[in-house]
Amino acid sequence: MTARVLVVDDVPANVRLLEARLSAEYFDVVTAMSGQEALTICERAECDLVLLDVMMPDMDGFEVCRRLKTNPATHHIPVVMVTALDQASDKVRGLEAGADDFLTKPIAELALIARVRSLARLKMVTDELRMRVMTSHEIGIESPEREAVADTGRDGRVLIVDDRPSSYERIASTLAIEQAVEIEADPNEALFRAAEGNYDLVIVSLGLENFDALRLCSQIRSLDRTRNVPILAVTEPDNNARMVRGLEIGVNDYLMRPIDKNELLARARSQVRKRRYTERLRDNVQISIEMAITDALTGLFNRRYMENHLGTLIEQAAARGKPLAVMVLDIDYFKSINDSYGHDAGDDVLRDFALRIKRSIRGIDLACRVGGEEFVIVMPETDMAVAAMVAERLRRRIAAEPFPICQGSQRLPVTLSIGIAALRGQDDNAATLIKRADQALYRAKRDGRNRVVPDAA
Repeated sequence: MTARVLVVDDVPANVRLLEARLSAEYFDVVTAMSGQEALTICERAECDLVLLDVMMPDMDGFEVCRRLKTNPATHHIPVVMVTALDQASDKVRGLEAGADDFLTKPIAELALIARVRSLARLKMVTDELRMRVMTSHEIGIESPEREAVADTGRDGRVLIVDDRPSSYERIASTLAIEQAVEIEADPNEALFRAAEGNYDLVIVSLGLENFDALRLCSQIRSLDRTRNVPILAVTEPDNNARMVRGLEIGVNDYLMRPIDKNELLARARSQVRKRRYTERLRDNVQISIEMAITDALTGLFNRRYMENHLGTLIEQAAARGKPLAVMVLDIDYFKSINDSYGHDAGDDVLRDFALRIKRSIRGIDLACRVGGEEFVIVMPETDMAVAAMVAERLRRRIAAEPFPICQGSQRLPVTLSIGIAALRGQDDNAATLIKRADQALYRAKRDGRNRVVPDAA
């Protein structure tokens, strides 16, 4: 694990010390001697993480951090503030400015490297999501960056895993001011609770009785349903080794006892904000994937998906010696619907037509819209005789019930023509199968429409 770390300090000796420590661990180090220089480097996306000194003459670290975290272009960059200030109020001020952590001088090397590695890992995940989301701008999906900057981090769902009432009651009463809090006092039930609860944050006491709290953190991080939930560990001041180990296995943040209430609130807000931001990124990626493979009007798969997937289905059918059939469907006289009633009415027909297709096929069948009024249904494990029965049933269902248009004020009779082809053998492929079904569709339309025509063997 390596990353480019920006070290910001106006004292050259401090810069050289941090540079030497990080370089020894194979991090790529860049440096800045002022807050403005640091902002410029970050805006040019030339670093993965910032180690930021608080006490600087031109612009202190709090202001630099605040500017980074309120700029949509840089708010995702992790910031660790480095300072000689050790008061809880200073930490809270930094966390409220958006800092991801605080390291107090003199810096313990083990804690420094563990923290940098942990944040670098998270940055890599975020960068991958952000890179995928960038392409979604081109198809009209709004970026979550500005929404993330405005997020307060409040009103999240938080699970506290702690078996000491005196401890979890204090934590819960503090967090309840801003978050919806639940408590799990039995560590054996905590993983199941976390998996079912859709939490924004899990707080784990590392001092659990008769249970390895780090094992629980590892399980939370490894389970699919909880892999992306932030973990905030609560530990004793003399437990640095376990804290460092926790960061290595995926704990996102930690709190030292005795817990300062304001620091607890600030760290919880920070983690809830990060959780929401990454979830927005993932949602955008999912939406863009769906838009890339589905037809926006009907919700069916599009031609691109059909062409890619049909080849795989044919290979599987051939390898297993199973039948496979393809229908090509075309709505009869669809152009006249658009010409007579308008394109809105045509869209109404297409949407309803897609719904009727979905209700008429099995879950394993693949329904796609491949053109204006042309559709394809791929039916695995289906021979020509069964496909013809399904096609005829679908044709009758379409013809039997007129389609509502113009917000239901009118009902329009619609028919369709269907051509069918079935897989013939090992040498058949997607192109030849679709071509034969297309030819059968042409014959159906030539012979009067509103009919099903199988491919002539």
